[in-house]
Amino acid sequence: MRRRVSFENGEYYHIYNRGVEKREVFSCNSDYFRFLKSLKEFNQTDPVASLYIKEKLGVGPLRKGDELVEIISYCLNLNHFHLILKQLKDGGISEFMKRVSGGYTGYFNFKYKRTGVLFQGRFKSIHVDSSEYLLYLSAYVNGNYIVHGINDKKWKFSSLNNNDKLSDLKSISDQFKDFNDYRKYVYSITEHIREKREEMKKYLLE
Repeated sequence: MRRRVSFENGEYYHIYNRGVEKREVFSCNSDYFRFLKSLKEFNQTDPVASLYIKEKLGVGPLRKGDELVEIISYCLNLNHFHLILKQLKDGGISEFMKRVSGGYTGYFNFKYKRTGVLFQGRFKSIHVDSSEYLLYLSAYVNGNYIVHGINDKKWKFSSLNNNDKLSDLKSISDQFKDFNDYRKYVYSITEHIREKREEMKKYLLE
């Protein structure tokens, strides 16, 4: 389940990484927002030197169709993150994650006056090979902050609660009567995972 996979266009993948030695990688709200901005700005076929340079140059919004990946859902926790991505371009996921991880590490190290790697090696990935699995994983990812004991049902660093148009969660939630119905599904799945966490480790990235 945790071996390196071959990424194919049009396919969905669960992506995960955490801080080296399980250290915190988000120390304040501005760190979370910076990572979310990285997810948006680095998702393009054209090279991006750095977010700092891009902000200074005043580069305009991305053109539709230039994205490397489609972000289905995400959740950022204190020492790790989860993403569900659909690859759109050849090599898209690998290039996207290289940019995001490298860019955020540079930002974090500069801000906190540290050196060296921030994340625990290469990101982990699982191919999502069925619509049922995609639905289940979307609930796991969106409610991952609940799984890890963050008792804030409005946790704004999950695509479940953040209406930032960064993710295409609507493609999942449209399978339900309304978004509140999907939200209830997320809560029920995360509660079940909390109860059966040890038994389910082989199916989920942690």
